[in-house]
Amino acid sequence: MKESAFNTEFQQESVTSKIVVGLERISEVFRVLLWEHAKKIGLSPIQIQILIFIAYHKKNLCTVSYLAMEFNLTKPTISDAIRILDKKGYILKDYSSDDSRSYLILLSESGKKMVATTETFTNPIGDELNTIAEPDLENLFKTLSELIFKLNRNGLLTIQRTCYGCKFYDKSGPEDYCKLMEKKLLSTDIRLDCPEFEKKVLGDDV
Repeated sequence: MKESAFNTEFQQESVTSKIVVGLERISEVFRVLLWEHAKKIGLSPIQIQILIFIAYHKKNLCTVSYLAMEFNLTKPTISDAIRILDKKGYILKDYSSDDSRSYLILLSESGKKMVATTETFTNPIGDELNTIAEPDLENLFKTLSELIFKLNRNGLLTIQRTCYGCKFYDKSGPEDYCKLMEKKLLSTDIRLDCPEFEKKVLGDDV
């Protein structure tokens, strides 16, 4: 209890604890914005997140199994959300894969229109970030991207598509380098959700 990040006395002596509490408050803002938007349009937060994910990711990632891992939820929970989105006409099921038991989830025209009206729910956060000086933003992003990778490596974040965990990422020299694009990476070039991501496996060159 004494060394808890939420212990206000200990917190004053620990920058790490202050950051943990700060991140918790920012996550609360994200949840509140998402819930408020969800109530206005008659969808649940996870239904909104699924629609936005499908809009911007490759078809092979848009399955019930992958979405369950992406959002750290059970398959029945995702299936239920998909059932409602299907009933509302926001998604289409593509059964053209070799496995007749599974299907890809695509956006319908109504789904695309819904994404256009829902994906702006984070704008208030972005607006405030845009008031911060560029060098400070770059340092903040560098810290966040490293933290996200470490949380993923420790199993606290199930799926990430960041450069640090990709087979094309190279740090054998003094600079970050992408072997796919064949270019060095500045800290601001690091991607958190790269469409070309391929997971690094044991034995890959680093």
